[in-house]
Amino acid sequence: MLAQGENDMSGKERRTLGVTATETHGGKLAARALKAAGVECVFTLSGGHVMGIYDGCLDEGIDVIDVRHEQAATHAADAWARLHPGKVGVAILTAGPGVTDGVTGVANAWRANSPILVFGGQGPFKHAGRGSLQEMDHVSLMRPVTKWSGACGETRRIAEYIELAVRTALSGVPGPAFLEIPMDILHGRVDLDAVEVPRFRDYRVAAAAAAPLVEQAAHLIASAERPVVMAGTALKWSEGGDALAAFLDATSVPCYVNGMARGEISWDHPSFLSLTRKEALEAADVVILAGTPLDFRMKFGRAIPADARIVQLDLDETLIGQNRPADVSLVGNLGANFDALLDVFKATGVTVDASAQLTALRTREAELDEARSAELNSDEVPIDPLRLCREIADAVTDDMIVIGDGGDIVAQASKVIRVPRRGTWMDPGPLGTLGVGMPFALAAQKAHPDKRVLIVYGDGSFGLNGFEYDTAVRFGLPIVGVVGNDAAWGQMLRPQAGLYGQDRVVATELNYTRYDKVVEAMGGHGEHVTEPDQIAPALQRAFDSGMPALVNVEIRQDRGAMKGSTYV
Repeated sequence: MLAQGENDMSGKERRTLGVTATETHGGKLAARALKAAGVECVFTLSGGHVMGIYDGCLDEGIDVIDVRHEQAATHAADAWARLHPGKVGVAILTAGPGVTDGVTGVANAWRANSPILVFGGQGPFKHAGRGSLQEMDHVSLMRPVTKWSGACGETRRIAEYIELAVRTALSGVPGPAFLEIPMDILHGRVDLDAVEVPRFRDYRVAAAAAAPLVEQAAHLIASAERPVVMAGTALKWSEGGDALAAFLDATSVPCYVNGMARGEISWDHPSFLSLTRKEALEAADVVILAGTPLDFRMKFGRAIPADARIVQLDLDETLIGQNRPADVSLVGNLGANFDALLDVFKATGVTVDASAQLTALRTREAELDEARSAELNSDEVPIDPLRLCREIADAVTDDMIVIGDGGDIVAQASKVIRVPRRGTWMDPGPLGTLGVGMPFALAAQKAHPDKRVLIVYGDGSFGLNGFEYDTAVRFGLPIVGVVGNDAAWGQMLRPQAGLYGQDRVVATELNYTRYDKVVEAMGGHGEHVTEPDQIAPALQRAFDSGMPALVNVEIRQDRGAMKGSTYV
């Protein structure tokens, strides 16, 4: 038996034998780079190809949240990025089906411009093309739904590749990056003291547009009689809410929001409107598109009158003029560009006063709100969906994080629920991916343990990732969900019935399933509601339980024809 110390070797002796005191596997280097990038938490489903990164995360104090499906991991990374401006959300996926399961969440982040870093496992590099377990071309698979997709082929370059991926994800228009690390590369040996981890910096767009363009935009806005602001996702990624609020304070221009701009302007700001968007746009002579793409939500530009002029603000030149040309474009950070517009107003004495138009629209909003009051306060059974939305809205507090995961019920709720002043509203975004609810909530509750997190579910969407309640129970995350249960894929049922007839409805009908019992079985708190006056007490009990909870509310199934279409 050796005496204590007899097996110790000097650094010189270790180097002679090809071993150093700081030599370890590449997963430790990956985690060290993630820590340098400001990563605090990663989402994953356990897999042998990537477990070296978990080992490194333990050293670096990075929390590892393991979910029940890889799609949930990428959705959670998406939400983490939305809640941490300037940082990436991280998902770690094992090879083959691990990566393919995560593709939907990556695609959703891509359409939402969420900067996430997704690691993919791979069989040993030395056996590439020989048919290793779960081997496939992940890099090509991910390329269409990422800003960058690549693979690292040398252990000592892992940190270098991570910096490249993070830089790509956060710069310009944000979005996902995918990094594959083959198994033998990740678990290869590396001397941590001999490898320099790159310096991570703030990669976000900060500059404003050129001064002549800002001046041109300011004069065009000043010439308007009926200006309107449409604020969208790029405002959020620019962190431009305060600058837009200052612009609105100075001009009284009516403002509407979509996408991730919800919450950038407080619901009680004098210029904030929500029910009269269609009318205001139809009457507008100048529209300020603040990070709002002219996609299906704006009828590909047709929502704006043909003779109206457009001032378009966005993060990148490639986003300007899509589907319809802009009269003036301001490329750069949206907050910086709104500040620059105000500077021009002050310097030149140009004034904008849209207060009369704003007053008229606010009066119209009061009329529309009154017109729906009967539904908002309905006592009918089955419960009116708008009554459910009103009850949820009454339960939302100023510090809450609210997540929409559904079709019709979320569309209705978004018109009733006010985004909390110090909280957040999150929904899938333009890809319309159902199933984001609990994955988004996991990230939100982990990031903000001091806040309450509430999910508004459709019953169809609950079925996609509802099993992540198990994850919430395991990690002690007291998330509350509300299911609007109409026993149908309602957003599909109604157009089918309207277009083809009530007897031609197919693939849209569900059951009034007791989803609350499912959550109870996983260790959470469940409530079942069939009467409208029981919604509020059930919600209160759910919040008071201190557990992951679900309130399952049976609502009226609407089979009438749908006005218009989301798809054309």
